[in-house]
Amino acid sequence: MLESAQILILGAGLSGLSTARHLGAGCRVIEREGEPGGLARTRWERGYGFDYTGHLMHLRDPSIRRWVTRLVRGESTWIQRRSRIWSHGVYTRYPYQANTFGLPPQVAHECLMGFLEARDADVEIRSFEDFILAHFGAGFARHFMIPYNTKIWGVHPREMTPAWCDRFVPVPDLGDVIAGAVGMHEKEMGYNASFLYPDAGIGELTRRIAGDVERKVDVEYGQEVRAVATRSKMVRLGRNRWMGYDALVSTLPLDTLVRRIEDAPKWVRESAARLRVRSLRYLDVALREPAGTLWHWTYVPDLRVPFYRVGSYSNFSSQLVPEGGGSLYVELTSPRSRPLSKLLSGVVPHLVEMGIIRRRRDIRFARLRVIPHAYVVYDHGWERHRERLLGWLRKRDIHSIGRYGDWNYSAMEDALIAGRETARVLKETR
Repeated sequence: MLESAQILILGAGLSGLSTARHLGAGCRVIEREGEPGGLARTRWERGYGFDYTGHLMHLRDPSIRRWVTRLVRGESTWIQRRSRIWSHGVYTRYPYQANTFGLPPQVAHECLMGFLEARDADVEIRSFEDFILAHFGAGFARHFMIPYNTKIWGVHPREMTPAWCDRFVPVPDLGDVIAGAVGMHEKEMGYNASFLYPDAGIGELTRRIAGDVERKVDVEYGQEVRAVATRSKMVRLGRNRWMGYDALVSTLPLDTLVRRIEDAPKWVRESAARLRVRSLRYLDVALREPAGTLWHWTYVPDLRVPFYRVGSYSNFSSQLVPEGGGSLYVELTSPRSRPLSKLLSGVVPHLVEMGIIRRRRDIRFARLRVIPHAYVVYDHGWERHRERLLGWLRKRDIHSIGRYGDWNYSAMEDALIAGRETARVLKETR
């Protein structure tokens, strides 16, 4: 007998769970892993809790805020961001473009003069590099914006569009830059100035969202989607199990979903093959003692350093480590595979120089982690290929949502909002 669901949801990450929660009865969720959460999970080993690098809730939407805070009330903390930039051997405040105080004088001077010169320039903005030069000038571009973004995205900013920048890249005005140059900058800039964090790790939030959903909706774990037939509206799970649907909500990465579609035309497969994504290799590091700095995370633009950001889970919550311990995540620049011992040999001297650890013996153990889909690359074909694919899917009653389903750069709250809005659309059209 063929199984069926009015609305079938692929993936029990944040966007899939949010869709199910806002739809209620009549939908069904299928998840490949044995637990919910996707990348919003917490691993535990020997008393240390590790998220999939920094996963933080920046809540702006009133209804999402009420829902999330209710779920973790009494067992979470609102945190004011403590972040820094490490460059030229010193720490400066975030964002770099509004906080040159403390940098070597010649570097600060170059940044300030470049910023002033950019104010008088008429630059046509076609690339992310153009955006940087137009808004910040050549000095900020050279000392932070170009090298840091090359490290995180894996491509030079000239290969990218600025389509993602408005929300995620703070643009200071002249007063901010002057105040930051003389150490008078008090306000915190950027969308992530505060965040909600569960005391037991971000996975606790996902676990509670899943519990909220599972009371009303059938969620099945340990089932991987092997194939999708859009004409017959069926999904194959495992070897011989088929499930029909009226509408499909997919939170799989967009390129992965297209590879699963058996009847996708050639042009669809070719467009999906042109989507670019940056994978991430990072280290989870368990420390014998607390981290040597209080920062939640630090940005590192120096191209000679083998990581672009280092954060401290234990600075988010002391409950993530044994008493007296600490923990880090170190996001590596190179996606190439290397033995853990060699990676640590390259990373440890910089952690020592930055004052985060005192010596290698401070590390109790470390684990190399890999996230295959980490950063969607906004190259100059991004919009064209993405829109063609999403449009083709929508005509076949397939809603591809979430950070990688919608192929975008977004925050955790955006995944919850995407689920809510997808549920609204499905209710209106059923």
